[in-house]
Amino acid sequence: MEESKLLQYFEGKTIFITGATGFLAKIFVEKILRVQPKIKKLFLLIRKSAKKTVEQRLQEEVVDTELFQVLKEKCGEDFNSIISSKVIPISGDVNYEDLGIVDSELREIMWEEIDIIVNSAAITKFDERYDVAFGINALGAMHVRDFAIKCSKLEMLLQVSTAFVHGTQAGLILEKPFHMGETLPGAKITYLDINTEKAIIEERLRALQTDLNSTEKDIARAMKDLGIERAMLHGWPNTYVFTKAMGEMVLEKFKEKANVIILRPTIITSTFRDPIPGWIEGVRTLDAIFAAYGKGKLKFFVGDPDSILDMIPGDMVVNSMVAAIARNGNRNGNDKATGGDLFVYHVGSSRHNPVTYAHTKCLMQRYLTQSPLLDDTTGNPIAVSTPKIFTTMSTFHNYISLHYLPFLKILKFINVLCWNYFDGVYTNATRNVNQALRLAQLYKPYLFSQAIFDDANTENLRALIRGSNMMNMPDMLNFDPKCIIWDDYFLNTHFQGLAKYSLK
Repeated sequence: MEESKLLQYFEGKTIFITGATGFLAKIFVEKILRVQPKIKKLFLLIRKSAKKTVEQRLQEEVVDTELFQVLKEKCGEDFNSIISSKVIPISGDVNYEDLGIVDSELREIMWEEIDIIVNSAAITKFDERYDVAFGINALGAMHVRDFAIKCSKLEMLLQVSTAFVHGTQAGLILEKPFHMGETLPGAKITYLDINTEKAIIEERLRALQTDLNSTEKDIARAMKDLGIERAMLHGWPNTYVFTKAMGEMVLEKFKEKANVIILRPTIITSTFRDPIPGWIEGVRTLDAIFAAYGKGKLKFFVGDPDSILDMIPGDMVVNSMVAAIARNGNRNGNDKATGGDLFVYHVGSSRHNPVTYAHTKCLMQRYLTQSPLLDDTTGNPIAVSTPKIFTTMSTFHNYISLHYLPFLKILKFINVLCWNYFDGVYTNATRNVNQALRLAQLYKPYLFSQAIFDDANTENLRALIRGSNMMNMPDMLNFDPKCIIWDDYFLNTHFQGLAKYSLK
């Protein structure tokens, strides 16, 4: 299928997108509107807040972002009318049945019109409260599935997952779907029962909420700990990837209704080129290390220097989404049997253009030395020093034990002698040490990763693009990591984007 035909597939289609104010969803919405102006309609599921309507959130958090500037220039004075006629904000929440869409007439219209569903709603915090992560990543996918069942002409459901649903497995990781109940190697509980997990969450919450001594902070901490505990019992390293794996499982049998795509990106970074280079929102995954190091709060790095950090720019992820939907969207295409199917795509760089943790660290130091971040209070440049490197978790823990724990013991003793005069200092110091230990444990699977993500299915999609008649427009649907020169991308695009958009 040529690239022009891939884009032509979206002509006259209606797409329903959840998580519509998220990073990837915004790039996807902008992309579709720009490359296929004949798209019929985009339904965007948005949660209304206490202070803003969904229409306000759409305007302020999506349309008014710099990401849409290229589209605005392309459309000119027609931009606002295009947005108002084609982009429909829907008040709702994947946490609830019928996705929280209370207007029954609107639901009926959506069920009749939707051709494609893209579920990008997700909680990506590694140690989020278990009830929150489970509600969005697992039950949310189930609610999307149940809503999709009622869509009379649905052709495709795309679930944005993560390649790290494979946990800490090493070697070549194949593009295989999860089956209901499956766990990972090393699990102490060898069958994953989603209903059991739901019951455990509800029981723990009831117990905490009826305990008069439990504060909101106590409840939040207990639910975070529960998520990590349940994840590790089933073989996953954290709550995020555990609940995302469950989200994949609940969609396994939906292929009987329509085609299902499980798209698994690796670590998502700022846009490579399209529509603008370096655009990003928030501090995502390993960018937290860049921010902490650049602000002078991180004096050491933990990780295997030879470990591959599998990263992929956000626009390449979206381009792969567009290509995968168009390639597999027609259930009755000539090259596939009648009926749905399930396709898994890894979208990353470790197989074809790997970059090591050590090299990434050096690029961080190089950039921050030449273009230091500014102190939030004084506005002065923050000088970074050469960080200590801990290549194993044991050496890191030994360093903490020798250099920080004795200080905490002395500070605690002085605080007691002074009638808790230094209570705030002691509490903050203890919190910082515990946070460093917790973060190191959470990031361990990525900083010591020995996995290479196979992307044979994704490479087949790339082959379609390479063989198209639009190669004179190489960025239109480019998701080939081999074209990334990491030094240039990090120093002149990604780090600049972080400083401009996320750390301003």
